[in-house]
Amino acid sequence: MKKDLNEIAKLEKAIKDKYGVDAINHPKRDWTEEKEKAYIEQMKEFYKKLERNAEQLEREERGGFFISKKSAKQDSSRACKTCGSYSLDSKDDVYFTKYDCCYGCYIMYIDGMGDLKRERETRWLSGWRPNNTRGFGK
Repeated sequence: MKKDLNEIAKLEKAIKDKYGVDAINHPKRDWTEEKEKAYIEQMKEFYKKLERNAEQLEREERGGFFISKKSAKQDSSRACKTCGSYSLDSKDDVYFTKYDCCYGCYIMYIDGMGDLKRERETRWLSGWRPNNTRGFGK
């Protein structure tokens, strides 16, 4: 098949008239060394984001459910290791963080008045736990 240069020129002119001169320019026309470096950096960032997103989307099976591996790595459990109760109550947050137990276990085993509280708190923080619990973390 022979190329008709006049036909190509007519098509090019029509494209230029309809879409502008940028539609017919060669892509490398305005490409510079600086643009190349910026493009490479953008691509590196793009692929880093893809890797991070892929890590977040990875799932693992636990107890018949699929959860993200990122969530599985987090150690913040809402189950009390002392009594086994599960809590979403915001008042338990402080006790889960400081004592690794729920508010109820805090009241039962740690809280007290004066010297008694200091003694019980010291004992708890040193690792003592009650024997008669159905705890998860024992």
